[in-house]
Amino acid sequence: MIIRMINLIQIPDKFRTFFIEIGELSYFAGRFFKELFSRPFEYKELIRQCYNVGNRSLLLVGVTGFILGLVFTIQSRPTLMEFGAESWIPSMVSISIVREIGPVIIALICAGRISSGIGAELGSMRVTEQIDAMEVSGTNPFKYLVVTRILATTLMVPLLVIFGDAVALLGSALVENIKGDVSFLLYINKVFNALEFSDLIPATSKSFFFGFAIGLVGSFKGYNCKKGTVGVGEASNTAVVYTSMLIFIIDFIAVFLTDLVY
Repeated sequence: MIIRMINLIQIPDKFRTFFIEIGELSYFAGRFFKELFSRPFEYKELIRQCYNVGNRSLLLVGVTGFILGLVFTIQSRPTLMEFGAESWIPSMVSISIVREIGPVIIALICAGRISSGIGAELGSMRVTEQIDAMEVSGTNPFKYLVVTRILATTLMVPLLVIFGDAVALLGSALVENIKGDVSFLLYINKVFNALEFSDLIPATSKSFFFGFAIGLVGSFKGYNCKKGTVGVGEASNTAVVYTSMLIFIIDFIAVFLTDLVY
């Protein structure tokens, strides 16, 4: 009777495909953790991927963070001046950027650059049968290609977030120095007086999960790419979309748990 009722329920194809993909992604993540602690460890490839993820994203993250600090301070300053609270600008900007705006914006920037790049790179290797050739030759392509990339993004994205936050505060200090005649030393003192470890720890912790999501989705889409060269573009585009969704979901969970704890 139950089986007959289940057969009568028609699940739309889009929902069915979505749930199947969620299951495959979960299996993919489980395989990553299994391969992570097994030998051999690809240290050289991991270092190379850390360089690709971190060093080559510094300029983009730095420019984004600097403009973020400038714009946020310029937009906030007139409103606070109406209430005579311009002295609170360093505290408000630093807490807002470090807690929420900086990690999320920089993670989305990294999703656009890194996740799409991983998806396109692994997708190209899949459709040109390079991954199949590695399997035939006895090399573990998952260990060499996937584990190193996910681990590299997990380690480097938090460092990029810290760098982006610092540059954003520098941009904010520049605006205050020009418009408010506030010295850089005074601005930095106000920033550190406003920030606490309860602000830094949750923001840094969720950055690791952002990095893991960026590497996981990009690798999953590229490693399982199909449909020839057309699939490479689809893998790259869907990697960015799925990663962005995951970043917002992880951020909501992190904020909810932080509110319960603190």
